[in-house]
Amino acid sequence: MIVALIAACEIGFWVLLAAGLACRYLLKMPRTGLALLLCEPLLEVVLLIVTAIDLKNGAEPDWTHGLAALYIGYTVGHGHRTVKWLDGHAAHRLQGRPLVRPPRYGMARARHEGRVWLGTLVGAVVATVLLQGAIWYVDDPSRVTSLEDWRFGAWRAAGIHGLVALSYFVWPRKAPAETDPVTASTSTRKDAEREGAHR
Repeated sequence: MIVALIAACEIGFWVLLAAGLACRYLLKMPRTGLALLLCEPLLEVVLLIVTAIDLKNGAEPDWTHGLAALYIGYTVGHGHRTVKWLDGHAAHRLQGRPLVRPPRYGMARARHEGRVWLGTLVGAVVATVLLQGAIWYVDDPSRVTSLEDWRFGAWRAAGIHGLVALSYFVWPRKAPAETDPVTASTSTRKDAEREGAHR
């Protein structure tokens, strides 16, 4: 049941997102669109409540409960960024607004990757809190091994992502060599503007 609910929440996320963007940019109803987008967190609340009820009713803690915690953590850590990214693309396609892309080179790219990693870190913290709460809720060490494994998995994913993000600081990606000083200056200015737009 939990797996089906996670799938339903994922589908609901994209349905609400599409409906919200359609109202904002196609139907010219920005308030309605914003209201639909703000309903996104309710899906995670529903998933959390159903997961707790499932455990309360005596369900054996397994990988589905751990997956639910990680899904909620990921949504908290990266949901806003995903919505903002898609909103920017919708505004570009439907209203002709400039498309703001993340910086591609140098320390600007490294800082961007660091901010993305912070979302993964937040997700790992949220998942850990939920998993630890479930462990305390079950209060039976013999039944919570799978939950403990998912807790370790959340931090392993955050650690791997952290190493990837760190690599951009250690080995900054260099921009292609520019022979025209004016072009090089323009490229540097654009990267700076992109970085500022993502702060």
